[in-house]
Amino acid sequence: MENKNKIALVTGGSRGLGRDMALRLAEKGIHVILTYHSREKETLEVVAQIEQAGQKAAALQLDAGNVKSFDTFFNQLKEVLKNTFNTNRFDFLINNAGIGRNAPIGEVSEEMFDELMNVHFKGVYFLTQKSLDLLNDGGGIINVSSGLARMSIPRYSAYGAMKGAVEVFTRYLAAELGPRGIKANAIAPGAIATDFSGGHVRDNEQVNKQISGMTALGRAGLPEDIGGVVAFLCTEDARWITAQRIEISGGMNL
Repeated sequence: MENKNKIALVTGGSRGLGRDMALRLAEKGIHVILTYHSREKETLEVVAQIEQAGQKAAALQLDAGNVKSFDTFFNQLKEVLKNTFNTNRFDFLINNAGIGRNAPIGEVSEEMFDELMNVHFKGVYFLTQKSLDLLNDGGGIINVSSGLARMSIPRYSAYGAMKGAVEVFTRYLAAELGPRGIKANAIAPGAIATDFSGGHVRDNEQVNKQISGMTALGRAGLPEDIGGVVAFLCTEDARWITAQRIEISGGMNL
């Protein structure tokens, strides 16, 4: 089936995983709408790259952890869909936006817990809910989980728990939206060398070495390891994959 006119919405698309997802989706002939929290300049650079590759793209500001802002966001999304893409619906929702916070269980503040929950679970839940009327039948939802939902590494209890919740939610989405032909899957990256969490994996040589030692393929992950899997899940080749957790970690902690 031709992907020519299909549209993906990628949250957190200015850098790292979201940026690579957007570029790889465009390579598959899928138009892309990116959201950003504060990095408008970087996001517009990604939009320009996608347009240079021959696909349509647009960028919208979104605070993924502020559910009360979602109605305004969806009004803007409808305008962009109409004006840029000449449609009123889209095909793929990729819930990628995230923040990195970690602390031992005894030191997790309620503020940190709420911040993680609002971005990684509550925001994902209600952004998805509000997307349901705009999603085309036969489309897909991809939620970004984490290897930390499977393996327990000290300091990540709250983050890992939110990602575990996202994985359960993904299965429920697959069950409820199956009659509409909408697939729902979660991808679970391992440790990736980006500026996430202050560049913890990318810039700390000791951490990088430790991760390489616990990974079957012998290195930390890169954003380029992830985007292609997301793009694949938005193609007809992946039409029979739903309710799955796909870990993309190079074999961490096997």
